[in-house]
Amino acid sequence: QLQACGGGLVQAGGSLRLSCAASGRTFSSYHMGWFRQAPGKEREFVARINWSGVTTYYADSVKGRFTISRDNAKNTVYLQMKNLKAEDTAVYYCAADKVWRSASDLAYGNWGPGTQVTVSS
Repeated sequence: QLQACGGGLVQAGGSLRLSCAASGRTFSSYHMGWFRQAPGKEREFVARINWSGVTTYYADSVKGRFTISRDNAKNTVYLQMKNLKAEDTAVYYCAADKVWRSASDLAYGNWGPGTQVTVSS
C-alpha cells in the first residue's frame, strides 16, 4: 500500500515536499513514479525513479524545479517541489511498479490515494 502526504496550500514561488510511504518489505524492488491530475484534465506523468534511486526522469514542465528521490531504508519516495507555479495545482499521486515504464505509461500496478497541492498566484 502507498500513502502520499505533504500536500497543502502554498504561494507561487514557494516549496513543498511530498512523501509517499510504502508498506511491505519489497519497496526496494519497485520503481516509483509521481503523477498529478488537475481538475478537468487527464492524469499526467511528473517524475519517476528506478529501484536504486540512480536513474530519474522528469516531465519537461517540472524539470529543474522538482526533484524525486527515495530512501529504501524508510520505504519512502519523495518529491521536492520548488518555485511552484499556479499550473502545478493538482492532486499528486505516487505509484509503484516492478516494470520500468516510459514516461507516458500510466499503467503502474500500485497507486496511492493522492494528496492535494494548491498553488495560489
